[in-house]
Amino acid sequence: MIRKIIGLLTYQGGVGQWSYTLHRLTGIGVFIFLLAHIVDTAFIMIGQEAYNAMVNLYRHPAFRVSEVFLFGALIFHSLNGVRVAIVDLTVKGTLWHKQMFWGVVVLFILIMVPSTYIMLHPIFSK
Repeated sequence: MIRKIIGLLTYQGGVGQWSYTLHRLTGIGVFIFLLAHIVDTAFIMIGQEAYNAMVNLYRHPAFRVSEVFLFGALIFHSLNGVRVAIVDLTVKGTLWHKQMFWGVVVLFILIMVPSTYIMLHPIFSK
């Protein structure tokens, strides 16, 4: 009985399901950022002091780390979006979707490793 429950709670999908899930999560994350960006830009209507306080908040190191996550979400979402378009718009795209997903993962890592270093270097070099 316990094994059956654990089996139901354990992820059963393959590469396609991981791709789908990550694509949706990164899309939601980017959407939330866009909403927050609209709100923080609207602070200019409240006044210059409120806007400046919001901008100064973004200079905190925690926000620099969150920018890395945002950039990662944008990179994965865009690379995977190209993969989805290729799978959907080509005749034999479905035959290569797993290999293309791993290609997306490799490109993501190749882009994110140096980008993370560049983005976080100012925090750790002080």
